[in-house]
Amino acid sequence: MSVSTRSRLWLPFTQMAAFDACERTFVRASGAYLFDARGRRIFDAISSVWTNVHGHCHPHIVERIAEQASILDHATLLGATNPVAEALAARLAEICGLQYAFFASDGASAIEAALKMALQFWQNAGEPQRTRFVRLRSAYHGDTAGAMSVSDIRLFKERFGAITFESRAFEESDAARGDDVAAVIVEPLVQAAAGMQLASRAQHEALSGMTPLLVVDEIATGFGRTGTMFAFEQTALRPDIVCVGKGLTGGTLPLSATVVADRIYAAFLGAAHEHRQFFHGHSYAGNPIACAAALASLELFERERTLERVAGLAECWSRQARSLQLLDGIREVRSCGLMSGIELRTERLAASDAATPAWRVAAGLYERGFFTRPIGETVQFVPPLCSTPEELEGFARALAAVIA
Repeated sequence: MSVSTRSRLWLPFTQMAAFDACERTFVRASGAYLFDARGRRIFDAISSVWTNVHGHCHPHIVERIAEQASILDHATLLGATNPVAEALAARLAEICGLQYAFFASDGASAIEAALKMALQFWQNAGEPQRTRFVRLRSAYHGDTAGAMSVSDIRLFKERFGAITFESRAFEESDAARGDDVAAVIVEPLVQAAAGMQLASRAQHEALSGMTPLLVVDEIATGFGRTGTMFAFEQTALRPDIVCVGKGLTGGTLPLSATVVADRIYAAFLGAAHEHRQFFHGHSYAGNPIACAAALASLELFERERTLERVAGLAECWSRQARSLQLLDGIREVRSCGLMSGIELRTERLAASDAATPAWRVAAGLYERGFFTRPIGETVQFVPPLCSTPEELEGFARALAAVIA
């Protein structure tokens, strides 16, 4: 490739020495589909990494974005507010069953805010010794320093030990007990980045009510993915803090929130000279355009009866998953709502010219019109919530064909 045409874009989690932009450049989107530069119509089988909810370029969200952009594009939340951020905070508090929302731009930023909130909460409460965090085995909460520290996927964090702190696994004996624990953080029902591993409901019951603070990470699982608005609704978990992102704006703009209980918020109130306010913030927190998109997305859940649709689609996918489970090249299909991981028997599949057998399967799916990315030996299937039963069945047929 000549210097004049060489891409200057560095992609995340991508080996750039092997990446060919001619093969994977998306130029437009509509509904559940992406369209690439070669003119191919590709089903977005991972919802653009678990973000897209109602379909790409949904007219209602597009209209609200354009309307808000012409009224107030951005104003800081550092010592000021705006009506759209106020409205979204109230709506999030309502649907999370909590009281206050703190905004950031992406999921990892919401996790960072939650960790710092927990630390300062205990400082303000007179227990500064509470500095230890507990997480689940195989946890993943993001790629920033704090989020990596409470994650447990070695490949993602082992190179960055110099900027992370130690956290303990909840599964270790008495890990969540002691007067030094600040919080336990958990992904409810599905550990997505661990290959769509399904968490034990008994484990959730053990977590409930036994920790000083409970942080629930709904960044991947929130907004209907598992069949309810939030996955923790299906468990015994009663969070003090809920982190949301990804699907918050329907998959259109970066926005995340850390939603907290009243007792968390109250601990930060006081006179100016006490310096009890939360020492954390982001330049684009509560961006009005992104908040308008989020409000529009939440309206669509009611208008289009999205959760009812997910229930029907999940039942359809369950039938497809049972059929796939019978294939010789598939070890296991793990599903919760419309979050699914198809673990391959990679020892029975050749990699050919791909990096791994799973990547070869993903490439074969792309050629058949379905875009996904594997996690280790697991092929993801996390379709937009606007998908049809025919599209789910089409993915299953294509996957069976590729494996065959």
